[in-house]
Amino acid sequence: MAVKQEELNFSRNEQSETTMLPGSFAKAMRTNVIWQFIRFVVINLKMLVVVSKSH
Repeated sequence: MAVKQEELNFSRNEQSETTMLPGSFAKAMRTNVIWQFIRFVVINLKMLVVVSKSH
């Protein structure tokens, strides 16, 4: 049975008919400490902007 291109990131299991699985790029970005630190800084800067507008 051939898998369609748009179905590559989906898997079947007992709990759910179609559960989306992350691709190799998404897995790499989630486990990369440097990228997570950059995301942390960006999110904190966005929060500072929002808080500074309200005060």
